[in-house]
Amino acid sequence: MNETFEQLSAQLDELILGQRALSDRLLIALLTGGHVLLEGVPGLAKTRSVKVLAQSIDCSFKRIQFTPDLLPADITGSDIYRADTQEFEFRPGPLFNSLILADEINRAPAKVQSALLEAMGEQQITVGGNTYELPQPFLVIATRNPIEQEGTYAMPEAQIDRFLLHHLVDYPAEADELSVLRLTREEDERASTSAQVLLKAADILSARRLVMKVHVSEAIEQYIVALVRATREPHRWSLDLRDTVELGASPRGAMALERSARAWAWMQGRDFVTPVDVQQLAPDALRHRISLSYQAEAQNIKAEDIIFELLKQVPTG
Repeated sequence: MNETFEQLSAQLDELILGQRALSDRLLIALLTGGHVLLEGVPGLAKTRSVKVLAQSIDCSFKRIQFTPDLLPADITGSDIYRADTQEFEFRPGPLFNSLILADEINRAPAKVQSALLEAMGEQQITVGGNTYELPQPFLVIATRNPIEQEGTYAMPEAQIDRFLLHHLVDYPAEADELSVLRLTREEDERASTSAQVLLKAADILSARRLVMKVHVSEAIEQYIVALVRATREPHRWSLDLRDTVELGASPRGAMALERSARAWAWMQGRDFVTPVDVQQLAPDALRHRISLSYQAEAQNIKAEDIIFELLKQVPTG
């Protein structure tokens, strides 16, 4: 891995204790240009992680707190009439930043989600009939609270599918939790974090080009496609998911898995992808692309349970 990215990885590990998998997913997003959905109960460093990442790169950053009364113009910007020129002037909103933290994304109504979907999918926004390109790199990292339902909206499937990865943030280990306690006390005494700027926008775009050069063999491509198709055609691998899966992953799932595996391999210092790389990222790349049936939910079957079963049954070559 590039020396600067190694420094960035080390800095994230130092300031985001007990969440190594979360830090890795943020780096994968940075290296692929994909968006990430982070899900976990409050207090697990989701927001802090994104802020530390923002402090570590020389790119513009904006945090948007999603609420039920939010309007599309609150995030995209709007046309303002200027009396002195008697013309409308576009005032860009917070989406015109490279790194966006969409906090509690499921609290926003449908029109706001639609505006965000255009930004995530097309790297542009449309206001008043005019289309505006967003800065590059452009990355949305969203958080979602799985336990609070009041004042929330179901996210459209089309928008969820736009996220490269859906990572479940778990509780840290006991030793890490103790270290978090001490780190917080030290930061209170210093009144600031110690994150250093390590990357510029040009460095990120250059690293993305290197990631795209990571070799993916035909056998690995076939393995990725087989995993994704197994969510739609499980009978081909002697799996019966008729009562658990209503809708399998689309081809976008295969593309997301391949891109993520490339970045992960590059982060490990390799110029080729292995089946282990694919297996490592499969749960995060596919869990939000599988729609479960009511029977599965009643039996407390999770999407990752199905993915782990697929990883056991689908041969690597």
